[in-house]
Amino acid sequence: MAARQLVNPAMAVVLGVICVSLLVGICTAADAVVYFDWDISYITAAPLGVKQQVIAVNGKFPGPIMNLTTNYNVVVNVQNDIDEPVLITWDGIQQRKNSWQDGVLGTNCPIPSGWNWTYTFQVKDQIGSFFYFPSLNLQRAAGGYGGITINNRAVISVPFGQPDGDFTIFIGDWHNRNHSDLRKALDDGKDLGMPDGVLINGKGPYQYNSTLVPDGIDHETFNVQPGKTYRIRVHNVGISTSLNFRIQNHNMLLVETEGSYTSQQNFTNLDIHVGQSYSFLVTMDQNASSDYYVVASARFVNETRWRRVTGVAILHYSNSKGKASGPLPDPPNDIFDKTFSMNQARSIRWNTTASGARPNPQGSFRYGSIDVTQLYVLKSVPLVNINGKRRATLNGVSYIPPTTPITLADQFDLKGVYALDFPTRDIDGPPRTASSIINGTYRGFMEIVFQNNATSVQTYHLDGYAFFVVGMDYGDWTEASRGTYNKWDGVARSSIQVYPGAWTAIMVSQDNWGVWNLRTENLDRWYLGQETYIRVVDPDQTNKSVLAPPDNVLYCGRLESKQKPQSIHHKAGSTRSAAGVGFWAVMGLVVAAISL
Repeated sequence: MAARQLVNPAMAVVLGVICVSLLVGICTAADAVVYFDWDISYITAAPLGVKQQVIAVNGKFPGPIMNLTTNYNVVVNVQNDIDEPVLITWDGIQQRKNSWQDGVLGTNCPIPSGWNWTYTFQVKDQIGSFFYFPSLNLQRAAGGYGGITINNRAVISVPFGQPDGDFTIFIGDWHNRNHSDLRKALDDGKDLGMPDGVLINGKGPYQYNSTLVPDGIDHETFNVQPGKTYRIRVHNVGISTSLNFRIQNHNMLLVETEGSYTSQQNFTNLDIHVGQSYSFLVTMDQNASSDYYVVASARFVNETRWRRVTGVAILHYSNSKGKASGPLPDPPNDIFDKTFSMNQARSIRWNTTASGARPNPQGSFRYGSIDVTQLYVLKSVPLVNINGKRRATLNGVSYIPPTTPITLADQFDLKGVYALDFPTRDIDGPPRTASSIINGTYRGFMEIVFQNNATSVQTYHLDGYAFFVVGMDYGDWTEASRGTYNKWDGVARSSIQVYPGAWTAIMVSQDNWGVWNLRTENLDRWYLGQETYIRVVDPDQTNKSVLAPPDNVLYCGRLESKQKPQSIHHKAGSTRSAAGVGFWAVMGLVVAAISL
């Protein structure tokens, strides 16, 4: 079902009153409401020629694009029709004071199989390119993801001309085994092994080589007009593989990443790591002697062994004279320049003169002049053995999600659910499992250094915030490393890569109350415990700006007895169930208001 958008200006005040009373205050009278009705289910697909179970949203893989505008209020009714619990998280959406809607285990009880639940949040003061996905138990490895596009309000200028079109491209490594089989492999202490391919928009590679790509594989085609300029949003929604993205014979002008406009620069290719999002302007300025390849290939691997693990789509000009043929455009050659990828990353800077979601320039927030109040150096190492199980750690701690979400434990003053004792540096002792989280400081300024002593690239993501990327280098981070920091135009984003044997430093202004997930986006290591949470609580407990639990909050763990059963379940399009009643009551009142 497509989004239905409530934007009638004459009804803005009425809708605002309805929103305040029924959506726990997420709406304002001037801001539109959009709502989505989603069914999360299994479908059978064969993106690489092998039939398998895939997670779809409303029968689609990938799922629908959420096309929003700054400050829109979003209502998403999710029906879980797969055979295991589900949570949907909104990667990079900085829900203000509203971690109740974050869709991860520390903040939400999972939606049981056969139940539904309604998310309500506002994309407050945001623009840019993001994506959503199921956050539990490697489910993203089976699909369930889709794009989130947040457009500027008309009154805010954009630092480039209006594109002639807009494409969203999902790239990611893919296994022919189901996510449950991948999960079992990790539980059994095994590695996931080499993926079977790379998908582009849920489809396999174009047959550029009949030896590497068998017959019958469906591929993606992007139809364009000569001379036109398109905005192309690229998301790496994969499992653990860094990918190099490139379009044959075309320059890609980088303009935005994860909610920040960047200093504009041309790339012929760009490394996009797991969980990251970028958008480019690409002008169709070639002679269309044939179609052109769109390529996503694995990075930092044995290229001879991994040749088949390459995603290939087609860029088709309307006046194209034939099909694409011949070799793919070359990937980066790191043999003589080991710092190629890192230098690419360092070159991505904040456009400090452009407005973001507000009219003031992005550079008006002088992060480099703020005193640091907390420092965490988070060290990752190769997988370790804890109590007979392979686990991933940060500072020697492998996170175990408590059965009761942290937000609910705080709301009901439950003791012993978690501990505010996450170590600031690597512990001196054997690794351990724990529900250990970081005690943030409201209005503090936190410096986080990711030290990667493992053997592969890792991406880290922080929910609820955009952070400033201030430095990265090879070797071990020391206090002297601060001398290399970029304290002026380091880009603000929500995910960042850390190269093996290297470190990356970020800075975070802790102005968003709530409990926020800090994790690796590499799904295997995330599943095995490489995450924690940052708890940021307003010391003024009388402050009414902090949102209360939503009326439809789910209960689990030590609060399971408070949960009312859902007696009426549905497939999409039929009778709504109990947890969605608030959603449909809101929609009924809105429709009634419009008809007045």
